[in-house]
Amino acid sequence: MVILITGTRKGIGKAIATYYLGLGYVVIGCSRKDAELLHPNYRHHSIDISDEKAVCSMIHATVNEFGKIDALINNAGIASMNHLLLTPGKTAQQIMGTNFLGTFFVMRETAKQMIRKKHGRIVNFTTVAVPLALKGEAIYAASKAAVESLTKIAARELSPHGITVNAIGPTPVETDLIRLIPKEKINELIETQAINRIGTTGDIINVIDFFLSEKSSFITGQVIYLGGIN
Repeated sequence: MVILITGTRKGIGKAIATYYLGLGYVVIGCSRKDAELLHPNYRHHSIDISDEKAVCSMIHATVNEFGKIDALINNAGIASMNHLLLTPGKTAQQIMGTNFLGTFFVMRETAKQMIRKKHGRIVNFTTVAVPLALKGEAIYAASKAAVESLTKIAARELSPHGITVNAIGPTPVETDLIRLIPKEKINELIETQAINRIGTTGDIINVIDFFLSEKSSFITGQVIYLGGIN
């Protein structure tokens, strides 16, 4: 199986890539900077996914080498905590560019290749900040809300071609991304969950496995939030 995972330089993306390499998959990864992940079945592209031409080149290179892309995990994303009135326009553009447009570009180009095989699995990343309407995360949550809408509509448009499109919304996971957030803010968020603990990469991979399974061919357009958020 050939699987494309965005944002694999570190954190959740690197953990997911390592897991699927361990299962014998061919993994295509990308990030703005070079990755330290070394494996004979791993290919890395140093690109910005908000760059449409760079995304197209990555997809073409992958198909030229392996002939197909079976699954896509749209993990790459950036966040910034700012009050609405204190959010610079440049920050808003960067967040929307990576989280929404980047997800769209990679999904669109990958789906074009999946259609040729009449089969594919796409998993996008959203966040519990959407249903919780968290203060200080207006632009970040808005970008992910757009991803959720994109996921649901794409699921309908791509289903005739044997492609499922779903999304996962993790709670806080111990990565570099949340180490910059005050601990009391993280604890406050965890208290809103039905299960009061921080998430793990294993929790995330479990849901991704479910979405990628051949037994999940009847499941599309769904968003699963972790931790008991609804």
